[in-house]
Amino acid sequence: MDFKIREALPADYPGIKEIYAQGIESGTATFRTKAPEYEEWDGSHLPFCRYVAESCGIIIGWTSLTLGLTRGAYRGVTELSIYVRDGYRRHGVGYALIEEVKKNASRFGVWTLESRICRRNTGSIRLHEKCGFRMVGVRERIAKDMFGEWQDTVEMELRI
Repeated sequence: MDFKIREALPADYPGIKEIYAQGIESGTATFRTKAPEYEEWDGSHLPFCRYVAESCGIIIGWTSLTLGLTRGAYRGVTELSIYVRDGYRRHGVGYALIEEVKKNASRFGVWTLESRICRRNTGSIRLHEKCGFRMVGVRERIAKDMFGEWQDTVEMELRI
């Protein structure tokens, strides 16, 4: 599959939001019930290491970082979000996006990437392992999904 990785632009948000909504519908990518509008998304994600994968003018995946922990002692710890469009998974898109973050994050003072993944999302867990993340724990019954069912999350981490 032919695609390129580039920095995300505000104009890319409709494609990002569409992929986010697919993740919500899957029931395993996030506990949100609705994709945020751009202003909320922009305000909650760090302004660097926002990347999209693009193929034939279509956004097929995206990644971004948020503050993992807010206390000063944890400066440089970020949480990674990674989403790939339906029909484009298992083609190296997620791997390429995470590798781009890994290559550039330290320039911005990031030394740890964390991910919290729904335990049922085995594809995402395998992707993170392939990119060098290790499981550091499981949080049992930590959040309810959109159907009101308690779910576990797998906590994964990568030191850059």
